[in-house]
Amino acid sequence: DKDKLAEVIGDYDGLAIRSATKVTEKILANAHRLKVIARAGIGTDNIDKVAASKKGVIVMNTPFGNMITTAEHAIAMMFAVARQLPEASASTHAGKWEKNAFMGVELFNKTLGVIGAGNIGGIVCDRARGLKMKVIAYDPFLSQEKADKMGVEKVEALDDLLKRSDFITLHVPLTDQTRNILSRENLEKTKRGVRIINCARGGLVDEVALADLLKSGHVAGAGFDVFSVEPAVDNPLFGLPNVVCTPHLGAATTEAQENVALQVAEQMSDYLLTGAVTNALNMPSVTAEEAKVMGPWIKLSEHLGNFVGQM
Repeated sequence: DKDKLAEVIGDYDGLAIRSATKVTEKILANAHRLKVIARAGIGTDNIDKVAASKKGVIVMNTPFGNMITTAEHAIAMMFAVARQLPEASASTHAGKWEKNAFMGVELFNKTLGVIGAGNIGGIVCDRARGLKMKVIAYDPFLSQEKADKMGVEKVEALDDLLKRSDFITLHVPLTDQTRNILSRENLEKTKRGVRIINCARGGLVDEVALADLLKSGHVAGAGFDVFSVEPAVDNPLFGLPNVVCTPHLGAATTEAQENVALQVAEQMSDYLLTGAVTNALNMPSVTAEEAKVMGPWIKLSEHLGNFVGQM
């Protein structure tokens, strides 16, 4: 309840949230004591980081706690879409025996295009190579040295990945640069028969355009765990054949939830008790020892800022 949060947030020094909680500028206006916001997970597009920074509130996430879980969900989606598992299961549960109705494809020897080869994308690359897929990656931040170490082919142009991939999986945050990275124009550049997986963030794919290309047969299937509007009660992809949809379950395993809960608690307590900053998005990382040295200078900066503001 955003109204309730706005009402009580002024009493707290720290705020731990999941993806469903929106921390807006309006809410932060009441956060007179707040020092840190910690996101139990990776994506922070539900936090107004500009407003938080203006108030001197550190924004942290826990990028390592659910990496394996989310990567495994993407791989599971690839299998489900490749073999039409949900539809085949529903048909069998209904008492049908449509053995010839669900012809799939192998992942073996297929080309997987990975958009974003960071923490989660890197694990997907590793798992896909274990399945003997050919992995190509588009990531402006991926060095050639790192790509060679990962055993993947780095492509310099997104168009190259779109034209060559049998499967495409996205593992990038939602930013102004990545929003609709798979636009209608880019989707139309893909190889006919491509299958597209999105377990990253809603808004990366033009869902209306993708629905059109699924209906035309250009795109053979899709697996989506995230949507442009969530909770998703209606979406252009719903009801289409060979589209597997899950309700943002990428991080939904017992292990991942325990990991991110522990990391959030540790990071917040470390900062509030020692000044140590870990996995912050609006401030460099600082150890407890460095925080002791920097503390007086930070206080001086605050006083100077207040002084200049009154001139």
